[in-house]
Amino acid sequence: MSLIDSIAAKVPGFRPKVAVVLGTGLGSFAEEVEPVADIPYAELPGFPQPTVRGHAGQLRLGRIGALPVAVLRGRTHYYESGKADGMRLPIETLAALGCETVVLTNAAGSLRMDMPPGGLMAIADHINFTGVNPLFGHPQRRFVDMVDTYDPVLLQRLVAAAKALGIVCHTGVYIWFCGPSFETPAEIRAARTLGADAVGMSTAPEAIVARHAGMKVVGLSVMTNYAAGMVPGGIGHEQTISVANAASQDVRRLLRAFLEGYS
Repeated sequence: MSLIDSIAAKVPGFRPKVAVVLGTGLGSFAEEVEPVADIPYAELPGFPQPTVRGHAGQLRLGRIGALPVAVLRGRTHYYESGKADGMRLPIETLAALGCETVVLTNAAGSLRMDMPPGGLMAIADHINFTGVNPLFGHPQRRFVDMVDTYDPVLLQRLVAAAKALGIVCHTGVYIWFCGPSFETPAEIRAARTLGADAVGMSTAPEAIVARHAGMKVVGLSVMTNYAAGMVPGGIGHEQTISVANAASQDVRRLLRAFLEGYS
């Protein structure tokens, strides 16, 4: 039995329309979903086993209002295995199950003083600063058009949903560094010069794979710190988790409103 068939067998007749990938500290959003089935990644051959705290490693299938959704509670990162395509199978699986859109969330460092820790940013575009690509070696359709990767219509709907809720949601460019070490102050100065607004260690490879699979993409970043060298003091993963957890209520409210209004 194929992976798609095995998932479908657990939820006969269920066909998700939108997928959500939950980043560090944002796993509580899954509680907004009326569950139909919870499937540990360990039961899905080829799915990654996250090694980073704050990533549960579970696929939740269910509904938000009338909308059928698939939620990935955790991701794998390039720095965990040295494989840029670590999330390729999960994203392609979601597309094969019926998801036409994927919402990618993450915890990120802010490169803008007007976007403090705890703030949200809808991703308008990204910069791949790693030098690697999840489509390396892919045998089919390697040359994917990346114009409007983050769907402009859905981006505006996300920002409008935030405004209606009284939540400040900036828009900007996300830059992908491979990690796991945090960036140096010099690298952050370079990123700002290139036009980036937020920095992180995920999301961009998933967006590339999603576009390759024909999906629309929405991106949302939670600022957990100012990037290296912008303010006094160091940066650590504990801070990332703590601030992401604190901001998770706004994320839950915003994503729920966005998905309830999805059509």
